[in-house]
Order: sequence, then structure tokens, then C-alpha cells
Amino acid sequence: MTSVKEFRIAEPATATRLGRGAFAFTDDYSVFDWGKMPDEIPRKGRTLCAMGAANFERLEAEGVPTHYRGIVPDDSDEPMPLADAAAPPREMAIELTQVPALPHEGREYDYDAFHAAAETNYLIPLEIVFRNTVPVGSSLRSRSEPGAHGLDTETWPDEPVELPDAVVEFSTKYEESDRYLTREEADTIAGEADIETLEAVAREVNDLLTETAARAGLVHEDGKIECCYVDGEILVADVVGTLDENRFSYDGQQLSKEVVRQYHKREQSEWVDAVGEAKRAAADRDVADWRELCDRNPASLPDRVIETASEMYRAGANAYLDRDLFDAPALPDAVDAVRDL
Repeated sequence: MTSVKEFRIAEPATATRLGRGAFAFTDDYSVFDWGKMPDEIPRKGRTLCAMGAANFERLEAEGVPTHYRGIVPDDSDEPMPLADAAAPPREMAIELTQVPALPHEGREYDYDAFHAAAETNYLIPLEIVFRNTVPVGSSLRSRSEPGAHGLDTETWPDEPVELPDAVVEFSTKYEESDRYLTREEADTIAGEADIETLEAVAREVNDLLTETAARAGLVHEDGKIECCYVDGEILVADVVGTLDENRFSYDGQQLSKEVVRQYHKREQSEWVDAVGEAKRAAADRDVADWRELCDRNPASLPDRVIETASEMYRAGANAYLDRDLFDAPALPDAVDAVRDL
């Protein structure tokens, strides 16, 4: 189980074959790597399921292999295409691969042990991140110079920057605190999976999401994918192109989980600062679980914020899907409400 979706196994994967199971998307949310937050955002999970399903179906149509098998309606156990769903789905049927344990001592992780158990059928322990824009505050600004990304300036501007070409980066997936990796580190952690192929797949996914978003009047700013390695083939896994996994904007306004994240930074800055301090303390002490060192807990969101966030997810999904699958306000009205938070 993750912080926002439940994981159901029907047939476990083995070293020689894929298994079968499903994701059940909840209305929980997570920010700053905290895990499950105190509130739920109504209908959010179904928007993630629908957008993810639509993107997997488009990827398959373009010849990009995925682990997706279809959505599962509430009144059936049989997977079907999203177009056949009469109501927003909550479950997504998927193929399963192996996910071996990743042993560690403190913050030292044993990827050799992971791959010894994984053989040739495993979930690659990486997140592949793609960026089309660089917002103010992005960690990319502190890790590189603008010239390295084709920008004709010596310093990062004080406003979001659109990149001439998408930047692809790799970060850890199973470590307690995610960290960005050099290409050599990522290549080692990927095991038998080819790092060049992973980047090429990420760029294909990014292009498809960007084009789909543009048709809906949205700007696709950044996102990530996860992948399986199965007997030499790479499959796109987890879920892609939702308002949780990716950042979209509309008319200059964020239309993603970033809205809730920024609300917490404004209104619960003490908790956000405590999270940052706990992560730094864990790194200094070589401790994996930084949450044990955090002396504050997040507070619940006001009802107005929860409802506005729910409308944002539902209206954003309708626009992206080009279908009134959800009962939601028009996208411009939902965006105006977000601006007023």
C-alpha cells in the first residue's frame, strides 16, 4: 500500500512470469514525503485512476508497453477500457512484477542484494523525472547552471523558465529520503535495465502528456515515471500523467497537487520547517526514517480548501480527458477558486 492508493494482488509475480493485481485509488493525499495526511480530498482518487488509465491507453496505442490491463468498474471484477466506463472508476487492473526488499544500514542501501533477488523481472528502483519548465524554488536551480540546459543566461531568472528541451533526471525510489543521482549512479541502481532506454521511454511519455495537455489548454510542466524490467523489456508502471504525479498549469495557475503543497507552506510553515529540519537531522545522523525526528504533525485543512482542491481535481480531469466524466465546475471557475485560496 502507498500513501494514496491500495495495492491488491490476485496472482503474485515470480522470477519467470508477471503476476496480476490492481490499484485501488483512495482520496488520501501526501505532501513533503509525509505519507497519509489528516484529510481526504473527495473524488481525488477516481480522477487519478481515470487520467492514469487514459494515458496508459494512449501509450499502448503508440506502441509504448505498460503494465496496464484496464479499469475495473465498481460493479464488476473484469477490466475494461476507460471509454466503456459509465462512471468514474476507482480501480485499475495491472500486471505485477517482483519488488524485492532493499536492505540498508542507516542510509547505506544494498542494491546488489536487491538485484540478486530480482533476477530479470523487477520494478526498477528509480524514478525517472522529466522537466519542461523550471519553477522558482526548483532544486534543479541549485544543482546546475542554466547554460547546461540550453538557456542563454548565466543566472536563473526570478520567474519560471521554459526549457528549450526537456531535462531528464533520475532519483531513488525506495530510499526513505529521495535523492537525485548522477547518471553513473542511476545506471548501477537500474541493474540490467538500460539507462538510455529508460530516458528514451521517459521522453516518449513526456511528449504524449505534453501534447494531450495542450489540447485541453493546459501546460505540462514536469512529471515522472516508474518502470518494470521484464526479460529485457521495459514497461511503464505505477500511474502516469495525473494531477498528483505531474505538474500542470492553466492560464498561469498551478493545477496539480502543488496547490495543496503551497497552501501548507503558507499556512503551516512551522510544520513544513519541522519536516525540513527532521530530514537534515536524519542525514546528519545517518538515520533512514526522518519522521521519527519530526516534532510536529500536520493539521487538518479547512473545509473550503478541501472542496476547492476536490473541484480542481475533478475539473482538471474532465478537461484533460475531454469528457464530462466527473460532476465538476468549468475549468476556469475551478481555477479562479484556486487563485483565491
